[in-house]
Amino acid sequence: MKICVIGTGYVGLVDGACFAETGNEVTCVDVDQEKINLLLQGTIPIYEPGLAEIVERNVADNRLHFTTDLTQAVQNSEICFISVGTPPNEDGSADLSHVLAAAKDIAQAMNGYKVIVDKSTVPVGTADKVAEVIAQNSDQPFDVVSNPEFLKEGNAIDDFLQPDRIVVGANSDKAFKMMAELYSPFTTAGASLIKMDTRSAEMTKYAANAMLATRISFMNDLANLCEIVGADINLIRQGIGSDTRIGNTFLLAGAGYGGSCFPKDVKAIIKTAKENGYRLRLLESVEDVNHDQKQVVAKKTIQYFAGDLTGKTIAIWGLAFKAGTDDMREATSIDTIDLLLAAGATIKAHDPEALQTARRVFGDKITYSDKNYEILDGADALLVLTEWNEYREPDFDKIKNSLKQPVIFDGRNMYN
Repeated sequence: MKICVIGTGYVGLVDGACFAETGNEVTCVDVDQEKINLLLQGTIPIYEPGLAEIVERNVADNRLHFTTDLTQAVQNSEICFISVGTPPNEDGSADLSHVLAAAKDIAQAMNGYKVIVDKSTVPVGTADKVAEVIAQNSDQPFDVVSNPEFLKEGNAIDDFLQPDRIVVGANSDKAFKMMAELYSPFTTAGASLIKMDTRSAEMTKYAANAMLATRISFMNDLANLCEIVGADINLIRQGIGSDTRIGNTFLLAGAGYGGSCFPKDVKAIIKTAKENGYRLRLLESVEDVNHDQKQVVAKKTIQYFAGDLTGKTIAIWGLAFKAGTDDMREATSIDTIDLLLAAGATIKAHDPEALQTARRVFGDKITYSDKNYEILDGADALLVLTEWNEYREPDFDKIKNSLKQPVIFDGRNMYN
């Protein structure tokens, strides 16, 4: 099939590359000419394992194209995916300006029947708003579909190519049949194709992320109590995770969740509830727990040094919000470093992939190194904030000999 993908961020670029990988002709569109130039030169602007190889292969096979010419991309396509950002507004609601602008641009370019797919994570009712914008700007026939993505950064390629389910919200049989054809390589391999209305599909994405965020905050809250009473949260995780009713995923206690999805989506669904006269009290608490948890490591560090970090150098391993990505959106490292700097500390940091991202966040406020042991020399403590594999089995003797004091604050519970 011929498709276009509007937006070349984490979702759009992965979607476009993977659709091309299954034999479709895909055109990825972005307003950022610099980003498109990089992609045309073979440079991937984000870090996602396996993505560069798929992009290179499908560009070479002439199945994957990059352009800023939205009109031509839309006119040459049967299905148009909207994969632009939906950042949170100050009140927690999702900013739909990019989605609706993309819808208007698609409408003005349409030259016949199109299926317009909301791939971005959007609040309930967005498909209706997109349909309204398109109807106002085009007299061509169309259908709007909600097709939420369930990709984990760091594992997005496998998640796309080997999905456990595909959710398609469509109010038209014609549109659903076209989506079913597009996803037939995955359903043939065993993935479930779940058909529902657009509003249910929109809510499904928020519900999934809210549930996973709830499990994380529950374990973090419990971990704080375990520390007080002398219990071991890792043993408790094994004990409850072996219960088939609970399962063992998303039960790792740590320094809080971050990234582009959980924080934003929890805020957005809370805001949606309030706009409809209802309070999601459990999710409000989930958000409160996570806000506090992202400050735990910094507060423990400050307490350890009697409340004053003046003259102290703190080494930090891990800046990305999780391993396998260079994404620092809502990362625990940001809250931690801000608190440590305010307490007078000097910060030296390492991350295998996120150093360039960190420079955009912190500028020259901290020191960066691409060698993790290098930043330990003369430091007063080591904080581990991201669970990268290279941090899991370090040389503890080397760490101890390098630090002024033998103290590690393990924000991801990786060490005994």
